[in-house]
Parts: sequence; structure tokens; C-alpha cells
Amino acid sequence: MIYLLEDDRGIRELVEYAAVQAGMQLKGFERPSEFWAALDKELPEMILLDIMLPEEDGLEILRKLRARSDTRRLPVMMLTAKDTEYDKVVALDAGADDYMAKPFGIMELLSRIRALLRRSALGTVLPEYHLGTLFVSPSRHEVKVDGKAVSLTYKEFELLTLLLEHQGAVLTRDQILRRIWGIEFNGESRTVDVHIRTLRLKLGGAGSLIKTVRGVGYKVGDRQ
Repeated sequence: MIYLLEDDRGIRELVEYAAVQAGMQLKGFERPSEFWAALDKELPEMILLDIMLPEEDGLEILRKLRARSDTRRLPVMMLTAKDTEYDKVVALDAGADDYMAKPFGIMELLSRIRALLRRSALGTVLPEYHLGTLFVSPSRHEVKVDGKAVSLTYKEFELLTLLLEHQGAVLTRDQILRRIWGIEFNGESRTVDVHIRTLRLKLGGAGSLIKTVRGVGYKVGDRQ
């Protein structure tokens, strides 16, 4: 089941029709209150979310979804008329998995939905990481340094987890952009550098575990 929160009736009905024709189950909601009520009864496989909504802003809804343990890892795609690079970065940093600006092509939308569903179905067993004073639990979305909790944004957490998943391997900026910000992200590589810098600061003494490989990218630790 896919949930769509979109207050524009024409867009909502178009996406619902196209999804059903493609063999998908989709429920559309006009208002956030209806969406939250449905969410408390049944969790979907993914969520399509508008930003400019009555009652509650879509970005605030996204942040609430990422703060809940039961919806933290649900794939969320933003569908919005806000199409600047800044808008895209804000949404992706808040935890969106993908971002489509209106007007969009319905065939591309369906293709991206299928891609997100495939990605979310991969490996449900999430290991925990212990490296020096650093502890990271992806399943609990928890980071500790010297036993003390560290608060990270959704994208900072994803970036740290990605580096730990490939411990000892050097990841290029392009690889990180594709994995964390999505294949369609057109930002500059400086986005990665800024997030690495902030991540190191938040991790304090454990921030030195993130190594810069000059001219290539970043890594954590050495190969086991």
C-alpha cells in the first residue's frame, strides 16, 4: 500500500488512477489529519508527500515521520511545486528519499516509485557498528560517542551509516551524492564536504574517524 498526501484533487486522482493501472495499491488523502488517522491504523510501504498543504506543512510532516520509530525508515518521496535546488536540499536533508517537482511525468513517477520500493525491500537485518568510542545502531537510529547520545539530522545519520557500511573503503563524492541524495540530485560536491564537516563537529573526538582521502573522497577506518 502507498499513501499519497496531496490537496490538489486533480493531481491526487491522476496519481491514484495511474498507480492502480500499474498494479499498485494507493490511497490518497487531501488533509494531514486524514493521513495521520490512516497511518495509525495501517502502515504503508511508502509515502508520496506534498509540501504546501492545509493544516500542516509537508516538511514538518516529514520530520515527524522520521522521528517516529515505526515510520523512520519508510520511503518518502516529495511531490511539490517548489522546484529550486534549495527546496530540494532542504527536503532531502529532512529525510526525503526522492523529490519530484510539479509538473511531473506520470511514467517517471511510477518508475521512481518502483525503484524506491525495490530499495526498501533490500536486506532488513541492520548491523550495529562499534568503532573506537563511536557506536551506531541503524535500526534504532541511535548514535553515541563515549556512551553519550549524539543528535544528527537524517542525512547526517545516513551519511555516517553509509561510511560505516563500507568501512575501510574510500567513497567518492559522486558515490555519496548518488547514495544519499539520489541519482537525480544535481547539487555540487560541496554538499558532501559541508555535511562531512558538520558531522565531524557533532561527533567530537570520534569525528577524526572520518578520514579525507585527498582528491578522491572519504572513508571510515581500515578494511577488516
